[in-house]
Amino acid sequence: METATILLACPDRKGIVAGVTDFLYRNDGNILHADQHIDDESKTLFMRVEFDLADFAIEKEMIKDKFHTIAKKFSMHHSIKFSSEIQNIAIFTGKEEHCLFDILLKQKSYELKCNIPLIISNHPDMENTAKFFNCGYYTIEKTQENKISQETKEMGLLEKFKIDTIVLAKYMQILSPNFIKSYQNRIINVHHSFLPAFKGAKPYLQAYTRGVKLVGVTAHYVTEELDNGPIIEQEVVRVSHSNTLSDFIEKGKNVEKLVLTRALKAHLENKILVYGNKTVVFD
Repeated sequence: METATILLACPDRKGIVAGVTDFLYRNDGNILHADQHIDDESKTLFMRVEFDLADFAIEKEMIKDKFHTIAKKFSMHHSIKFSSEIQNIAIFTGKEEHCLFDILLKQKSYELKCNIPLIISNHPDMENTAKFFNCGYYTIEKTQENKISQETKEMGLLEKFKIDTIVLAKYMQILSPNFIKSYQNRIINVHHSFLPAFKGAKPYLQAYTRGVKLVGVTAHYVTEELDNGPIIEQEVVRVSHSNTLSDFIEKGKNVEKLVLTRALKAHLENKILVYGNKTVVFD
């Protein structure tokens, strides 16, 4: 069954929900999921509607044009995505395997609906993992001196493999502003801390030193301001005085892969709307 998903944001006013649902009703659209949220501060309505295309009266290629009249009437920022459109994902990874392996495993078992033709790293360590999952692997080492030229190589690969979204799976490199701008709200990073606390290097050591009782992890879209992009998903795990630093790291890794996969799944299923430096993530 092929479906279409409308994601929209617009100034809140009467008639928006009725206008969208009437458009679908008049064209024999069967609504499968519908959700909405109103931000009281900005008076903005956010909405996600997924509907079955089986008996829909409008040809798939014409839906965006036909919906434009309603979008214009309510000053909507909107997108229409189809379930048959499978995204191509590039994973940027470092020396740690847990997040990379979890994504590859979940993609292989169809829990994540995407293609992963490309893995890039500044280290060769994960090449065997990539081969095991039949993914292309490119080692592109970076230094302060060659960073821009190496990013040019990466951009060439992203274009070659027609990459839609980039996932940073413990990729310990800072991307340049131009690189980020080319993939705005399409680069997902996992941060081994419950942002905005414990920023910077060795967050688990910081948390351990402070004697915290929770270890947190954050997945967010990457922006030019380091570790300050719109947050998609967060999770915590309890720790205690009896845990060692190794326990902190092990528990943290388990949560890291969980949070990153959740964030990527929501992105792939068109459940996220970004506004300002926030997100609405629909169930």
